Amino acid sequence: MADLFKGIKESLSGKRKTIILPEGTDIRVLEAASRLQGEGLVKPVLLGNETEVQEVATEAGIDISEVDIIDPESVSYFEELAGKFVERRGGKATLEQARKQLTDVNYFGTMLVYTGRADGLVSGAAHSTADTVRPALQIIKTKPGISRTSGAFIMMKGDERLVFADCAITVAPTAQELAEIAIESAKTAQAFGVDPRVAMLSFSTKGSAVTEETEKVANAVKIAQSLAPDLLLDGEFQFDAAYVPEIAAKKAPESVIKGNANVFVFPSLEAGNIGYKIAERLGGYEAIGPILQGLNAPVNDLSRGCSAADVYKLALLTAAQSL
Repeated sequence: MADLFKGIKESLSGKRKTIILPEGTDIRVLEAASRLQGEGLVKPVLLGNETEVQEVATEAGIDISEVDIIDPESVSYFEELAGKFVERRGGKATLEQARKQLTDVNYFGTMLVYTGRADGLVSGAAHSTADTVRPALQIIKTKPGISRTSGAFIMMKGDERLVFADCAITVAPTAQELAEIAIESAKTAQAFGVDPRVAMLSFSTKGSAVTEETEKVANAVKIAQSLAPDLLLDGEFQFDAAYVPEIAAKKAPESVIKGNANVFVFPSLEAGNIGYKIAERLGGYEAIGPILQGLNAPVNDLSRGCSAADVYKLALLTAAQSL
């Protein structure tokens, strides 16, 4: 873990990226903002009523004296943002609806990112994933060629770094969506210093079982390979054939992965979410994320059970994504 964040901090040195933290009265967020401000690598900006935010921080003994606080309801450029929101929604919102929407800190914070006033946003300590993702999809939107966003975790244990996806967003991805998730997950790995070797997972290895589910993954492999022919990617694999060289030698001896995968694409949200939590709770891996993939600008989602350290780390990762 130390090596990952050492590299990220070095990359952020002198850049001073602005990261919006919408949940300004959450103690965990306040602790993270204070730490980020003290290090000087990232500029954290808290959203909320300034008096309320300051009162919570004072009661908790957290120094946020140098941290910027923006109150969405009293900021001078609120009307400007409301007008831009109407434009961005392309007729799906009136000006009055925009004004109401922007009193929501996640919508307001996302508009700050969209208009270039900030470089990224981290939310979810006190909001659901939908509360964080919906504004991002409506305002930031996905990159050209990406049909939907996905959620990846960086799994850390000692010097090992793995990427698991999609563990947060897409319930039942199609073959095309799985291919997109694989390619975006490889980019996530590269952004954080991991040379991607991508395995598309199933309960079958190279046709050992043939069902609608396994064929979907096999088709996703073909699509991904056609879209990113230089990417080291293969499947379909059972997890052990993707991760254990000795088993790969028996089950998939011709594969380019050879049991050394470090990016794992799960066939469904059900499998991905269960898989990362098993690795975290039984395997002793630290799960950082989810990191939202496929967006035009970085917006990331916290677990509501997160710690202050989780907020801090995800803010650093979000800043790194914006480089």
